[in-house]
Amino acid sequence: MIATQQAASAYLHACKLELTAFKPGNVSVYSDGHGMSVEDFILSSQLSAAPLTDFSVGLGERIYNAVAATRSQLECNTNLGIILLAAPLLQAFSLDKKKQILRTSLQQVLESTSVEDADWCSRAIRLAAPGGLGSSERYDVNTTPDVNLLEVMRAAEDRDQIAAQYANYYEDIFDFAMPLLMRYREPESKSVIEDLYLAILARWPDSHIARKFDPAEAETVSDCASSLQKQLKKCSSYKQRVRLLRQADEAFKQAGINPGSSADLTVATLLAHRITSQGAIARIQGIQTQADQSAQFHQPTINEGEIICLSTKR
Repeated sequence: MIATQQAASAYLHACKLELTAFKPGNVSVYSDGHGMSVEDFILSSQLSAAPLTDFSVGLGERIYNAVAATRSQLECNTNLGIILLAAPLLQAFSLDKKKQILRTSLQQVLESTSVEDADWCSRAIRLAAPGGLGSSERYDVNTTPDVNLLEVMRAAEDRDQIAAQYANYYEDIFDFAMPLLMRYREPESKSVIEDLYLAILARWPDSHIARKFDPAEAETVSDCASSLQKQLKKCSSYKQRVRLLRQADEAFKQAGINPGSSADLTVATLLAHRITSQGAIARIQGIQTQADQSAQFHQPTINEGEIICLSTKR
């Protein structure tokens, strides 16, 4: 019971925290978008928390139940990617009694998935209707799978960032996003979460954008995120930083661009950090907290006329 309560608390905390950061193109307390509001995402996390932490049922069924709970009150797909990423992490958290490292427990969770898990997950994706994970040469979410969930995700890893995390055992989170987050004294501050989101978007072209537009557009948006990162480093105040973020946010949303997969990975990183910071599971292998950086900005001010590179494709 205690583990369940802690898992639900960590999940709700990560979901709420991510919304406090200004993430260009994505929904936040600063800006709604794409027919979705902050309230939609808060409600989604509240509806999905209990199903995700009901460890009496299998991983795939928990994923389906969390999606079904969300869709019972919301007509749009707000949190499929978050649910898919959070479910294995929360299950690994529940294995705390074995006193294992989170990364090790997570690998065990993924490798123990079943055909039944894959079936439940396929049903969840169909219910969420993301226009996305879709089909491959080997597997299709519209048919009954004959392999376990890990194999289904491996078949989709080249075109979906969420599936790729299953396939590589969350390598992108453990080896890139978590170390980046833990360099800061205040890893849960708004500016740090914004930096995390932009770093993820700059490093990997967002698969949600690639599906909606094309891979070339996703590459362009990643280049824009990289450019924005450099400009934000020159800000001398958070007010100036917000002005740049708002400019990028408006341009992205006018073009219909939503880096949804990058936002999902941001939530998953915050969740993993929250789990480990609670001390219920040993520190992640190979990651050490470094208090050598902060969210303060002391670099020279940017020129007011400097223009952020932004995609305008619709």
